[in-house]
Amino acid sequence: MSIQAVASTNEGVVTPGTLREAIEIRRVRGARFTVREAVAILVPLCAQISALHAEGRSFFVHPSALMHGAAGTELDVDRATSPTHARDRATVAPECRKGDPGNATASVFSLGAIFYELVTGESVGPGMKRPRQVDPGLPPTLEVVLSKALVADPRHRPHDIGALAQAFHQVAPAGSMPPPPADASHLDHDDGFDVDLSLSMLPPAPSSQASIPLSSLNSGPISSPNAAPSQPRIPNAHHSSPGVHAISSHAISSPFLVAEAPPSRPNLDDPTVRLAALKARLESDPRPRYVVVKDGMDHGPFTAVELLQQIASHSFVGEHPLRDSETNLEKPIADWEEFSLFAQQAGLNREIKQERKALEAVVKAEKHRTQWKALVGVTLLAIIGAAGAGWWLKERARSKNEQIVREDKASNVDSDAALSGRAEDPKKPGGAVAGGGGGKYPVVSGGSCQAAQAAYVNDYTQQGVPPDLTQGAYANVLNKGSYLNACGVPETMSVSVCAAVQNGRAVGITVVTNPSNPGIAGCIRGQVAGLPFPSHPRLDVATTTFAAVK
Repeated sequence: MSIQAVASTNEGVVTPGTLREAIEIRRVRGARFTVREAVAILVPLCAQISALHAEGRSFFVHPSALMHGAAGTELDVDRATSPTHARDRATVAPECRKGDPGNATASVFSLGAIFYELVTGESVGPGMKRPRQVDPGLPPTLEVVLSKALVADPRHRPHDIGALAQAFHQVAPAGSMPPPPADASHLDHDDGFDVDLSLSMLPPAPSSQASIPLSSLNSGPISSPNAAPSQPRIPNAHHSSPGVHAISSHAISSPFLVAEAPPSRPNLDDPTVRLAALKARLESDPRPRYVVVKDGMDHGPFTAVELLQQIASHSFVGEHPLRDSETNLEKPIADWEEFSLFAQQAGLNREIKQERKALEAVVKAEKHRTQWKALVGVTLLAIIGAAGAGWWLKERARSKNEQIVREDKASNVDSDAALSGRAEDPKKPGGAVAGGGGGKYPVVSGGSCQAAQAAYVNDYTQQGVPPDLTQGAYANVLNKGSYLNACGVPETMSVSVCAAVQNGRAVGITVVTNPSNPGIAGCIRGQVAGLPFPSHPRLDVATTTFAAVK
């Protein structure tokens, strides 16, 4: 792994040649420091930092300020300034996170946090696990030492760096040269001072581990009181060389050695996997330590799980300030690495719900508009239909009135002709009648088509005198059939029409319907009486038949 490969991570810029670079290189490889490697780094470093504090100097201790190489690891005082890398900030004591350099008490916290990150690969903070939850092969005494070094309240945290170095050395004596003599019991108490483990950043330990006294560290490594005799243990996967997998104890005792398949590693780039892993970390800490400021009031304290529930229910959003009562660190929820992803997810859910509500509102409004449009359309159609029906009834009434008027006029002509004595014997040659015929042609009155022909028989049957217009010219007027529509003639009815035409109008009309319908026949008579025909004083007869549709 080259320096350029880890020059920049999601947490910040990595300085080459520092312990931060070494940590990130192993993190990329999926590996961690062994306890012996961590002891070899921390014990000499404790001696150097203790000497600097003895000179009255204050500074920040974090991996980016520690130069790491083959010659060892030592603090670069010029780099021991306020950290910028996110994981470096997690190693700074809570009282120094506002920008003030720390004293020996603050350095105890930083050295414990660095040791924790070396052996677990994780950072100190909300949702952190106990070291043996990450790697069950770690010694129990290591958790005891770290729980005392990582006390959040400086008033209850040890300040003896020499005692911390002695405790680290006794965890793995072969890891480094012995530090200057010190009493490890100072990590438990001093003059009028006792460590309060309830204030430790490390989650609570099982009772069997919490009872281990640190005073016995002076006499050598400590094991659990009920521990069985040590047995050969297969190295952890992260300590093994790449490509070498653990072999089960059954396979060792078997004549056939079967290598176990390497365990599948979750895809850490998957947001769902990241959220699940982070949630599991937060659930491991049951302490109510988080206070949220909303509307000028403090809400809480909540456990990590309770806070996640409040975020999921949208009671708190990313802009609300969150304070960790253990570290007194306060910043918006969106700026907390442990809770920002959950706040983002809750924000996305809120946006989805708002978009869904907006869409439902649009659909509802569109539905109302469609209903109004349909109602208006139906109303317009009803108005148009009513207007059409009224017009049809009006036209039908007008046609009937015209028919009645024409029949009345025809009757009047007959009466006038009879009273004036202008009618002559139709059997006389020429059948002359004074009046509209100019004295040459008789003028017939209304009636049936046959009656009109009979009244005009003398002149109608004259030989050698052809009519001015053919019968077809008159029949073309009748053949159009448009006048049948006004009378509502059904398609199943046949209609025969005979019209005797003189002077441009029908003076005799006969209508026969099959099946018989006097009402429709009378209506057709009225329609034919109103048709305009070619005008000539001679009487012509036109007939046409409309067959029924079967």
